[in-house]
Parts: sequence; structure tokens; C-alpha cells
Amino acid sequence: MKRNDLAFLFPGQGSQSVGMLTALAERHAVVQKTFIEASTAFGEDLWVLSCDGPETLMNRTDHTQPLMLTAGVAVWRAWIQAGGPKPAALAGHSLGEYTALVCGGALSFPDAVALVHDRGRFMQDAVPEGEGAIAAVLGLADDAIQAVCDQAAEGEVVEPVNYNAPGQVVIAGHVGAVERALAAAREAGAKRAVPLPMSVPAHCSLMEPAAERLAERLSRVTLTTPEIPVIHNVDVSESGHPDAIRERLVNQVRSPVRWTECVQALVGRGMTQAVECGPGRVLAGLNRRINREVATQAIYDPDSLAGALDTLEAE
Repeated sequence: MKRNDLAFLFPGQGSQSVGMLTALAERHAVVQKTFIEASTAFGEDLWVLSCDGPETLMNRTDHTQPLMLTAGVAVWRAWIQAGGPKPAALAGHSLGEYTALVCGGALSFPDAVALVHDRGRFMQDAVPEGEGAIAAVLGLADDAIQAVCDQAAEGEVVEPVNYNAPGQVVIAGHVGAVERALAAAREAGAKRAVPLPMSVPAHCSLMEPAAERLAERLSRVTLTTPEIPVIHNVDVSESGHPDAIRERLVNQVRSPVRWTECVQALVGRGMTQAVECGPGRVLAGLNRRINREVATQAIYDPDSLAGALDTLEAE
């Protein structure tokens, strides 16, 4: 069964936590089976890492990306096995775009696990540890944040990288430039301007070396036209041709995530219901800021899965 008013959304890095999905796995065996399948492709036991940590390893981007991809696919499979309807479209935030492509049938799961592990390594290698920073700015308009970044750059890189919701933008670049931009944002009236606990300045121009390596890596990956349309972060497009998908994934790593526009595009396609598929409720929270007309539920444990099924059946 498919619902034309339903979209599935997949989170990126930052939603992971020790013990995530353990309760769901106790009721739905497919969750642990999905982690076992991913572990074979990855070469390490991702289920043990997910259940027991350590958190320091979970938060290392070359491990976070396979973990979050696997978590999203595991929840998706639990949903499908429980008889949940398929959505009319998919979207993922940053790393979550790869999860969307797997669930949409464009990319095999084992290939995706290995691919995002490499993507994480490429991103980590692009900027030496301690030289990059990423931060959140709340309460300023997009154009005001761009002006703050332009003012603070002083020959270095600092750029808006995640347009997460109106008044909620993430910036990234060189440490000094990000610090100057945060100070300027506070002076400009930002409600909050705070560093985030990630050393990789993702989605800014410092990721150019990662993009070049990712392009070569993607040339060796089999992609097909998605069975369910996927909206891309970088240009808010739906691209069906494998070469177009590769191009957008390469550009995504060095370009801003236009999440607000992605959600608005889904609304324009008729979305009134959305399900966040993976640990946490980050995207559900963003959706409330982007468009309150969209009813968004997050599924990550047995109760939230059952509740989402009941809600959609009652519609």
C-alpha cells in the first residue's frame, strides 16, 4: 500500500546515542538482522557498538555515518514488515540522503554501508583535526547569517551549511572564522550562537578534497533509478538517472543542505503526513518550525512505531 500524502524522512549525524533502537529490536527481529548485515559490509560489529558504545567511537564520523544509515534502514524495514504504508517520496538530511536512496531502491544496502564509511573518512581527512569547526545560529534570517559569514571570513572560510528551518542555520569553516562569525551573530541579535560537537566542517567549500575522492568512489558504485522518488539536499530536485544522483551526492558534501526547501517541496507534492525514520526526533522538531500543517511522527521504539501505524490507519 502507498499513500500519496506521506513522506519518510531520514536523519543524519547527531541523532545517534548509545543503546538506540534496542527496545525496537526486542520486538522486531529485523532491526538486529539489519545491523548484522551492515557489520558484514563494514567489517566491525555495529550492533555491539550501537548498544554498548563507546560514545567516542560512535561519534567518529567514519563510524557515525554507517551507524546512522543502518539505524534508518532498520527502522524502515521494521515499518514495512509491520504493514506500514509506503510513502510517495523520501528525503534525508545530509547523511540521511543515502539512507533515503537505499530505502527508495536506488542503492544496495551493503554498498551504501561501505560507501558512507569511506565518505566519513574522506570528510575527516579533508580538514586536519582542530582546524575546522561547525556551529548553530538561531534567531537570524538567512540573509543576515550570510552577511555575518562574509564579514567574519577575513580570508578564511565560514559559510552557511545547513538551512534547517526558518531562524535555524548551521555554519562551518575554519575555527577562527567560525568563532568570529558567532561573535558577529550575537552582535546582530541572534538568540543563540553556539559551537557544535563536530570537528568536521561538513557541507562547506573546505570539503572540496572530500568531494573529489567521493566522485571517484561513486563512479564504482551501482546506482539505479529510485522506485520511490528522493528529494536531494543540494538543489531540492528529484533526480532519477544514476549519473544525476552521483553528481548531486558529490555536490552535497561541499554544498549547503537546503532542508527547509526540501520539506517545502514535499508539501508542494501533497505531503500532509511525515514519518522520521531513525533514532531521535530532530527532523520532527524542524518540521514544526518549517510547516505546522505537516503532521510529523518519529519512530524509534515499539510504542512510536505502533502509534504511527495507528495514526495513519485512522486517517
